[in-house]
Amino acid sequence: MDTLLGWVRSKQIAIPEMQRPFVWNSTKVRDLMDSLYNGFPIGYLITWQSLEVGLKDGSTSNFKQILIDGQQRITAMTAALVGEPVVDKSYARKRIKIAFNPVSEEFATLTPVLEKSPEWLSDVSEFISAPSVLGIMRDYLAANPSVDELAVEQAFGKLGAIKTAQVGIITLGEDLDINTVTEIFIRINSKGVPLSSADFAMSKIASHGEFGSNLRKLIDYFCHLAVAPHVYDDIAENDSAFAASGYMQKIAWLRRDTSDLYDPTYTDVIRVAGIKAFKRGKVAALVSVLSGRDFETRSFDEELAVESFKKLESVLLEIVNEYNFQQFTMTIKSAGFVSPSMISSKNALNFAYAMYLHLRGEGRMTEGDIKRVVRKWFVMSLITTRYTGSFESAFDADIRRISELGASEFLDNIEKSSMSDNFWDVAVPMAMESPSVRSPFFQTYLAAQVHSGARGFLSKNITVANMLEESGDIHHLVPKNYLQKNGVADRNDYNQIANFALTETPINIGIKDSAPADYMERLNMQIADGERRLGEITELYELKENLAANAVPDSIYTTTAESYGDFLTERRLLMSHFIRDYYRSL
Repeated sequence: MDTLLGWVRSKQIAIPEMQRPFVWNSTKVRDLMDSLYNGFPIGYLITWQSLEVGLKDGSTSNFKQILIDGQQRITAMTAALVGEPVVDKSYARKRIKIAFNPVSEEFATLTPVLEKSPEWLSDVSEFISAPSVLGIMRDYLAANPSVDELAVEQAFGKLGAIKTAQVGIITLGEDLDINTVTEIFIRINSKGVPLSSADFAMSKIASHGEFGSNLRKLIDYFCHLAVAPHVYDDIAENDSAFAASGYMQKIAWLRRDTSDLYDPTYTDVIRVAGIKAFKRGKVAALVSVLSGRDFETRSFDEELAVESFKKLESVLLEIVNEYNFQQFTMTIKSAGFVSPSMISSKNALNFAYAMYLHLRGEGRMTEGDIKRVVRKWFVMSLITTRYTGSFESAFDADIRRISELGASEFLDNIEKSSMSDNFWDVAVPMAMESPSVRSPFFQTYLAAQVHSGARGFLSKNITVANMLEESGDIHHLVPKNYLQKNGVADRNDYNQIANFALTETPINIGIKDSAPADYMERLNMQIADGERRLGEITELYELKENLAANAVPDSIYTTTAESYGDFLTERRLLMSHFIRDYYRSL
């Protein structure tokens, strides 16, 4: 434990969690202290000896130990035993004080009541860091004359022995293969929370002095502000060093941001950075390049590591740039994706942003052409489910081919090889044999409707976009209750994508359990006499346009429970062709 606390005090160990809101509550910190006091095992801590790398300010990283496992535990020990503050949810730095009762040998989170009680030692960190504990013991015994002096002395002895408690530390050497270290990191679980290669990358970034710490904070704060703009003032007030670094100004625009279409996590930012700056889709590869890995010679080079950190800083500033970020999100919205719930693949969004930044950096295409290609690529990647499964390998391959061939030519090749007539006539309709409204095919169909300005089913004035942004109902074209009453009882049968359409709530209520022939007859009567019975459509051409805009076949007039399966088949093909025409128009 002495060695570990020495590393903490000398900043020799990189503790990125000290820069982020601490997720453990004080009860868990108390329980950890109790385990150390009683000699219970608390699990191994695993660190990796980082390569010494030159930093932006001219200093070096001094072979810091990067935590591979044990961030929460060591942050808790640093807070309770060393007295270092942690960051709370408002990004304010605060102390977690753990009190100790030598008589009952209990630990507790310090409260005003305990602080006033002579029976409790208010802050164990003061005892642990004291050059001599004799004075503390004398003061305690004087304030509590009736206690068992020997028992108290023994309790203080056990408390002081925490400094020499055996805490298992496994140190992975810097010469260990980076892929092996990454695999170790990913496989370990800390307190039931699975770690990821992005956590590893963030630890690696944070290990490199003030420069690395600021880059880590830039990522963290950017992601947090994208979700909660209101915490800007808290961050600026509570992290004055970062606010003065110049990086805070780069993300200050987020305090005015109201869009939630793309709220990237730190994992997303890491992925975008790796693709854009290093043409690497695998986060583990980013850790490698930041460590100075030369992939051609399979060796490590300090100068390459220095250069990699400069590249990382540059690409992060591109990622958080207001113009870049807002132009990209507007590009995605212009494809009809107006709500985050419509985006079924964050990976597709991440690659599209990396691609947007890559094409802007190349400077070979106009802004209009860049947006056109990014729009089509994003939609293509959704409807081909390109970034599911081994998506990191797909990232790798795609960014390299884009760099070699150019984005337009590579996209054209994909369309010719993977999106032929058979794709639209067979593959997509088959993929839509699903009850999931989260399906990328259903959500892309809705985006196609938004893009075309389509009105909701049987709506004259309310658009699909209006309903997605405000409120609308997912209506069963062949009503669920009607199907159930007529023998279609399986929810996976009546809840089919091809049976769904967005409509206004009053229209949905008006249709209720009616057979399609019944409610369509009401529409015919409405058109004939002008008396509004269901929605506002009163002209035949309006009805025909509405059915076409909702990819509803004419067979809706005659569909029954018996012919329901044929209706679904017909509509799936119409929906697929609707998406096809939309995609080709982008």
